[in-house]
Amino acid sequence: MVLMTMIARVADGLALAASIQEDEQVGRSLTEYQNQAKLLFRKLNQQSPDRCTIETPPMLFHYLIDKGICYLVLCERSFSKKLAFSYLEELKSEFFVQYGNRVNSVSRPYAFIEFDTYIQKTKKAYTDTRTRRNLTHVASELQDVQRIMVSNIDDVLQRGVALSDLGDKASNLATLSHKYKQDAHFLNLRSSYAKIAAIIILLVIFLIYIRYWWL
Repeated sequence: MVLMTMIARVADGLALAASIQEDEQVGRSLTEYQNQAKLLFRKLNQQSPDRCTIETPPMLFHYLIDKGICYLVLCERSFSKKLAFSYLEELKSEFFVQYGNRVNSVSRPYAFIEFDTYIQKTKKAYTDTRTRRNLTHVASELQDVQRIMVSNIDDVLQRGVALSDLGDKASNLATLSHKYKQDAHFLNLRSSYAKIAAIIILLVIFLIYIRYWWL
């Protein structure tokens, strides 16, 4: 279930729009998570990973950054990660169409709070997992969510670990993965050459044997 959605400017962490739904069934307040989100926005910079999942038990924050804007959602852990990022992608596309050319000029918080109407409509569509569109999103491979960095809210906020460090780690992992693929390719080639060489040697020995036999 999508519980909270917030949009902020990365340059200074200014909140641009939000949609918050209290969980009335269990009387759970989202004020703590809202405060965490605001602190998280202040940690963001140009070196931050453009997609990240942050654990804040028992919930998860998912965010994506595009064109200097951060789109963040708070979900229950059981909510599909693939679906969460598809939801953020849809908000990103619509928000930039409506307000992209005004984002850098505003100075007051929640300058685009009217975007909540679109957020509510989109959230309703994504929450209803019985709809065909959501099932298609879940089943598709459009989002490679397995490669998205995962961190803990305490590491990011309380211990002062910059989100840019996560970006560095993600970059290092990508570099190591690329090197591993290159090494594996080299080893496969060397193995293939060794097999070919062995076959050639056997053929030469066989031809020498045949020639010696007929002599």
